Amino acid sequence: MNRITIIGRVGQDPKIHKFESGTKKASFSLATSEKYKDKDGNKVESTEWHNCVIFGKMAEVVEKYVNKGDLLALEGKVKTREYEVDGNKKYITEVICSSMEMLTPKDSKDDKPKSQIPATASDNEPFSFDDVPPPDVNDIPL
Repeated sequence: MNRITIIGRVGQDPKIHKFESGTKKASFSLATSEKYKDKDGNKVESTEWHNCVIFGKMAEVVEKYVNKGDLLALEGKVKTREYEVDGNKKYITEVICSSMEMLTPKDSKDDKPKSQIPATASDNEPFSFDDVPPPDVNDIPL
């Protein structure tokens, strides 16, 4: 079973791509953190960055309401794909999201009341990964 649930903060404003078919794709990084004590009793905070991708109607929700710093709960699956840059094979691992919950609701870019912002979204539209272009090298966090 390939299923992931993560809660974290959006690392940068989502990038939106519109395919020829009209379907939208939102991509952004999400930071998850954990705190623990090491063997010497020192507090340690560890942060992981996840490349997240959302398609279809959920991408439209992301485009309107999600910004850098927002707290999101995402569910989906992990997918690794390869692409080529200057003849070199590159790999990227992404969280392909099937549902999303916004944990810090706020006014939208269009100043709509909070009650009009959806708190959760899910998308079961069929989608082929063959339509997904390779990532822009500048979009991949280091």
